[in-house]
Amino acid sequence: MIYKTIILFISGGEVALILLIVVMVFGADKIPEIARGLGKGMRTLKDATNDIKQEITKSAEANGIDTSISKDVKDELNKVKDDLEDFTGSVRRKM
Repeated sequence: MIYKTIILFISGGEVALILLIVVMVFGADKIPEIARGLGKGMRTLKDATNDIKQEITKSAEANGIDTSISKDVKDELNKVKDDLEDFTGSVRRKM
């Protein structure tokens, strides 16, 4: 059985080594600036993808394309996900 979650197959020692190298290369005072820049970049990317999704939806609705199909599929997937979480929750509690 798997008792812990494996994240990208990187162990704690490897993460510590990577952090040590980052601190040595950039210095401790630059790391918050780098993290802030990465956060802003990720936020900008998320906003851009949301804008693209909205434009595609608007143009589809303007041309008479039915977009409710994707919503129906999403609703069904969420139902299945909830059912699966209910089932795995009861299995996890028994272990």
